[in-house]
Amino acid sequence: MTSKQGIQPEDLYHLKSVADPQLSPDGTEVIYVETRIDEKKKDYISNLFYIHLKDRTPKQWTFGEDRTSSPVWSPDGSQIAFLSTRTGQPQIHVLSKAGGEAKQVTHCKNGASSPVWSPCGKKIAFSVKLGKDESILDKVEDEKKEEKEVKPLEIDKMKHKSDAGGFLDLEQFTHIAIVDLESGELEQVTEGNEHFHLDTWSPNGQYLTYLADKAEDLDFSFNIDIFLLNVETKETRQLTQGTGMYYQTSWSPNSRFISYVGSEREFENATQAKLWVYDLQDNVLTCITGEFDAPIGDFAIGDFLQGVVTPRVQWLNDNKSFYFQVTDHGNAAIYFGNIEGEIYPAIHDDQYVYGFSLDAQQDKAVVAISTTTNPGDLFYINLQTGDREQLTSINEEFLKTRTLSVPEAIEFEGAEGWKVNGWIMKPVGYEAGNKYPLVLEIHGGPHAMYANTYFNEFQILAAQGFAVLYTNPRGSHGYGQTFVDAVRGDYGGNDYQDLMAAVDYTLEHYDFIDQDRLGVTGGSYGGFMTNWIVGHTNRFKAAVTQRSISNWISFYGVSDIGYYFTDWQIQAGFDDIEKLWHHSPLKYVDNVETPLLILHGEKDYRCPIEQAEQLFIALKHRKKETKFVRFPEANHELSRSGKPMLRINRLEYIRDWFVKYI
Repeated sequence: MTSKQGIQPEDLYHLKSVADPQLSPDGTEVIYVETRIDEKKKDYISNLFYIHLKDRTPKQWTFGEDRTSSPVWSPDGSQIAFLSTRTGQPQIHVLSKAGGEAKQVTHCKNGASSPVWSPCGKKIAFSVKLGKDESILDKVEDEKKEEKEVKPLEIDKMKHKSDAGGFLDLEQFTHIAIVDLESGELEQVTEGNEHFHLDTWSPNGQYLTYLADKAEDLDFSFNIDIFLLNVETKETRQLTQGTGMYYQTSWSPNSRFISYVGSEREFENATQAKLWVYDLQDNVLTCITGEFDAPIGDFAIGDFLQGVVTPRVQWLNDNKSFYFQVTDHGNAAIYFGNIEGEIYPAIHDDQYVYGFSLDAQQDKAVVAISTTTNPGDLFYINLQTGDREQLTSINEEFLKTRTLSVPEAIEFEGAEGWKVNGWIMKPVGYEAGNKYPLVLEIHGGPHAMYANTYFNEFQILAAQGFAVLYTNPRGSHGYGQTFVDAVRGDYGGNDYQDLMAAVDYTLEHYDFIDQDRLGVTGGSYGGFMTNWIVGHTNRFKAAVTQRSISNWISFYGVSDIGYYFTDWQIQAGFDDIEKLWHHSPLKYVDNVETPLLILHGEKDYRCPIEQAEQLFIALKHRKKETKFVRFPEANHELSRSGKPMLRINRLEYIRDWFVKYI
């Protein structure tokens, strides 16, 4: 009898994602987004699926070969608004629950996003991008016309590009508009040369909330404030006071309380997000999680799920209680809270909760959950008793044909005696008494967290016969404010010692690891650390560095975030070149003896490809063993949401390099 094989790179074509569940207002139906990769088109396809909680049978509601996202129930539960790229640009469509074709309700030149229903159900607010001299009434131009004339790009702002958006049109701004569903009439409710990011509509219909940064010099402002826009008078009220970054508003059903997430950036981008509640009646602001040492929201990192939307705080009908997402000790959990400051976990198991939608009347929720051996499914959970019913089994049949490695949680002593958590995976086909090579995986961020969730790359390495070690060294979220802040100013210091302690612990406690066959890889910060490791130790037989940083001096000027990220993380700018160089792996290139594979996307603006080019040339000049692979049209998100074929190519390169050298 032939044993089942483990996960292979091309299995991406067979695995599916479910995400963004949305319960109907009466709590009896759920709509969600299913994403798969079409093997012929070699592209992502996402559609809406529907489940009635009485019969629990998933039904497909849209059938296009494009991308569908952002489903939102109308207040009466009779319709669904959603975004679709079926006509090119993402536009808002409305689908009746009774059936029939979806109706396109926006035709905006630059597309539309963020649909938000009015409480009366007759209108939808949305976000729209408008360039110089463009109007909300401008429609999508005929794509068949000749290509636009190539023109020079004038830049007078430091913030002029982003990894997600490429080079920015500095004369284009995000505004808020409203469409009347009966008449089709459009109303633009914001104007001017600034960005207004639509958030929510108050249940009483009085306010729209939006996010904006009103600073005069946006190049050196990193705050986001919350504003209330009176729908009738168009008057605005600033709710937060320009002291931090705030987002994700959510309303109590009676519109008295507004919750939001954010911080005053006490530790810059290492600051844990908190949950705040503002009482509009008494003008009282309360930080609900001020004494709670964990970040609000989703800081788990992965390489598989598509279409994940971080869930907002969701209120119960009592107007004083709510549920919210927390990142904590390798898990993403759901907590209960109330305006009196009571907090306790509602769903806190060894798993990654990546979405939930609350039935505010019955204290139940539809919850999206991934585990180390289940890429992700939807569950119907009683938040009081914990009872759960599985609603989808989207990858069950395919995974029956594969063998997965089950990670084992570990805890060990890192630098300075700090406790550090991680996981070790045995190779697929493990047999006691045999020795196996080990690959150390290092996450990016660094302010992110490996979690109890499915990792495609790790399973592929395990299928190839490697043990896999992955940890959350200092700098990771989920282990308290002191822990996440500890890496700043110390890149390559105690974070490096934490990782080496993880390897030492594993070799001491797991006798099936061959200490002479070790590999290391990581991306972004993990790529920096891979570069750092091979410049400071020769204990690894092979390494793969991905979308990495090698030179903080040049990174300062070429990354979309470089000029402030170096200040925040290395705690040095151009006034301290010596410190930037001290923390640059390129400085230690003479020490590198480990064969190093360099993987990088051509359009990575977060860690630009010149970081890889410098490292490659320096290694080749010194006759070191290295190879450089450039991925066309790929940005910093290649491993997570890049072109499917390139994602598969990347996995094959990693696997094959380790097979060759260890």
